[in-house]
Amino acid sequence: MMGGLGGPRGLLEQETSKPKNLSTTLRRFGVYFRRFWPGVLIALTLIVGSTWVQVRTPELIGQAVDCYLFPDPTGCTYTTIDPAASAAARLSGLGSLVLYLVVLLVAGSIMSGLAFFSMTWAGQNVLRRIRIELFRQIHRLSLRFYSENEAGNVMSRVTSDTETIQQVFSFALMNVISGVLLIGWIMVNMLRENVPYALLSLSIVPFMVVATIYFSGQARKAFRESRRQMGSVNADLQESIAGAREVQAFNREEESIAQFKRTNAANRDANIRAATFTSALTPILEAMGYIAIGIVVVVGGLSLLRNQPLFGTSAITLGLVFTFLQYVQRFNQPIQQIAVLWTNIQSAIAGGERIFGLLDETPDIADKPGAQAMPLIQGQVEFKDVQAEYKPGEPVLRGIDFTATPGQTIAIVGPTGAGKTTIINLIPRFYDVSGGAVLIDGKDVRDVTAESLRSQIGIVLQDSFLFSESVMSNIRYGRLDATDDEVIAAAKLASAHEFIERLPDGYNTVLGERGSGLSQGQRQLISIARAALANPRILILDEATSSVDTRTERLIQKALERLLEGRTSFVIAHRLSTIRNADLVLMVKDGRIIERGTHHELLAQHGAYYDLYMSQFRREDEPEVAS
Repeated sequence: MMGGLGGPRGLLEQETSKPKNLSTTLRRFGVYFRRFWPGVLIALTLIVGSTWVQVRTPELIGQAVDCYLFPDPTGCTYTTIDPAASAAARLSGLGSLVLYLVVLLVAGSIMSGLAFFSMTWAGQNVLRRIRIELFRQIHRLSLRFYSENEAGNVMSRVTSDTETIQQVFSFALMNVISGVLLIGWIMVNMLRENVPYALLSLSIVPFMVVATIYFSGQARKAFRESRRQMGSVNADLQESIAGAREVQAFNREEESIAQFKRTNAANRDANIRAATFTSALTPILEAMGYIAIGIVVVVGGLSLLRNQPLFGTSAITLGLVFTFLQYVQRFNQPIQQIAVLWTNIQSAIAGGERIFGLLDETPDIADKPGAQAMPLIQGQVEFKDVQAEYKPGEPVLRGIDFTATPGQTIAIVGPTGAGKTTIINLIPRFYDVSGGAVLIDGKDVRDVTAESLRSQIGIVLQDSFLFSESVMSNIRYGRLDATDDEVIAAAKLASAHEFIERLPDGYNTVLGERGSGLSQGQRQLISIARAALANPRILILDEATSSVDTRTERLIQKALERLLEGRTSFVIAHRLSTIRNADLVLMVKDGRIIERGTHHELLAQHGAYYDLYMSQFRREDEPEVAS
């Protein structure tokens, strides 16, 4: 059954209502990283090494105080203190310790750099794979999806959302992993040195965690809304660019600008809200960090002045105070860093949710299990009591029955909204019937693979799409393995060779976007050449000559006559010249075939087709009759 056609922002609206699952999103990212585990493993190993350096450094600074500057046998574990050692000997030992510190710090910096490179390598490979899957999914999704979702919003998944993730997969992710490891390692070392002193020094941490959870959670909501609004901005921008001619023709520049301002303002408000929570968190954590430093200094200082251990534990030395000061500072830094980077990660997670939401979209049209490849089509097409609907309960086609034999040309006419385009969309299975069946050579189109079916069907639309590539490449799109001679032969068949030769670079002329620089008729001739090169067994023409002048129409008509020869063809046309020679004309109204026969047979009936002819086609016929 066909999917319902919702509003143009269908998927955007769904995103705000469906629940978000952080753990699921992170697990799905983990699956991608698992494929590049060597880079991740190297990065994690180097992060552990660089974190050990950061933990070891405060210990050595404390040992420098207790072993050399103010020797204290109870606090010095780095070496054996000789009370009689001279100042020169102590200075020599201090120099060795400082050199050791420098070597450690240099090694830590090298490890951090290599870890960053390894994590970036893995992250970029993950992004490449995600982008490929997104691009593949974009080509898998059915036409219904694109009727419900704007192109700009879909594009933002591949561009801005992946860009947000890219920023996190290298610097932010590595720093968060390193920060978490550093915090845990420091806590263990502090507790190992002096439990009461450590607990007092860390007493502010629960408040920091609560603040981080609250503010980062609010930031995540704001960033998700920001990503959603960014999709709207991209959608409006893409629509305005694509419709620039219509905007200027109807003098609607101000209205278009006003609409873009509203969308842009919504994106601004979401970003400001996210920035509000992000900027508030940093000073709050800094203030709490200063309180933690104050606790270390006050508690350690009082213990030193009174020469009393805390709660019966080992005595606090001056070196231990220096070590704990370093610990607390290093402890606070990753908390603040994680809080700031976590908001970026929240934004990336929100982008990931949008990306996975697109990847999880189920195409309406999919090959059934065990679907066979379509054999070489002979050309018999049969509609058996076909029912079709876009929205449940709102039928578009009601009991369509007809048979086209191989080589026949079937013309489909009727008023706008009668169901003509729906009929031809069912043949290549762009949509599925809701009742009845469409058979080609006796095979239901739902029982064969879509690729094997569509590869034998050619389509020429009223506004055929041309790519920003050479004329040769645009025609070769019909059959990628075609030689240059075959492309030129197809262009000659389509009566396009002469005007192509007159282009600045002939067949190598690069076209502008959507074929800009060519007339509508020239674009149609190239699209006919493309269809001719594909050599389809079934050909569909959807008003292929309705937007061209009479001279160009004759050229197109001549090309179509050659192209239609020997093929089963379905033609939707608003021009009499396209219909007159059809083997069968179907008059469609309100989703039903109300009349059928040849052009002359239907005129003789004086029915609905006769009325259509008298109101629409008669003036086209008169000049030919007069001549």
